[in-house]
Amino acid sequence: MKPSRPRALISWSSGKDSAFALHEIRRSGEFDVVGALTTVTETFERVSIHGVRREILLAQLAAAGLPPRIVPIPYPCPNEIYEARMGEAVAQAVRDGITHIIFGDLYLADIRAYREQKLAGTGLAPVFPLWERPTLPLAHTMIASGLEAHIATVDLKHLPAEFAGRKFDLSLLADLPGGVDPCGENGEFHTCVVAGPIFSRRLPVMTGERVERDGYAYCDLVMAH
Repeated sequence: MKPSRPRALISWSSGKDSAFALHEIRRSGEFDVVGALTTVTETFERVSIHGVRREILLAQLAAAGLPPRIVPIPYPCPNEIYEARMGEAVAQAVRDGITHIIFGDLYLADIRAYREQKLAGTGLAPVFPLWERPTLPLAHTMIASGLEAHIATVDLKHLPAEFAGRKFDLSLLADLPGGVDPCGENGEFHTCVVAGPIFSRRLPVMTGERVERDGYAYCDLVMAH
């Protein structure tokens, strides 16, 4: 009998980095990914930070064959509430026999250190399959793999509002201003994946209205029924 693989969760943001991290983990075959952990802001019923509708999140996870593990948080969310609710989710995962959690982080050392510190001693070990891969070649590799995404959110300090809703493609990469990371790793933009090698089907997602709030521009992405 083949020994069973360690059971893992993917930290799922709805965006390209978590999607491509899942793709790389599945290609390696090292872990059995048994669910997706996502924070959803209760007030808006949307993925936190990315602003992606819960309906699209659930469609993504169905297409990826991943049971959702949704962590509801309020808006605004004090850090102690965020950490308490994430702590509960981690403890539940450990009770369920899960030993690892996969993150799509690329190079922000303080974010990685925070995750490692919070998970230390919990029984859940972090995994970073994309860590320190150069982001322009990585962006090209994502696009070449068939991954398709829209920009859901832009930080108006880095990009004009018109970028919200655009496809994450070679044309977008060419249009990014100097100093903006090609993968948006510094928070310049966040994406919503609609197709790719991890999905059984393309999601029928359309771009809706664009709104600006709290220094960010959001494109409301909607499922076409």
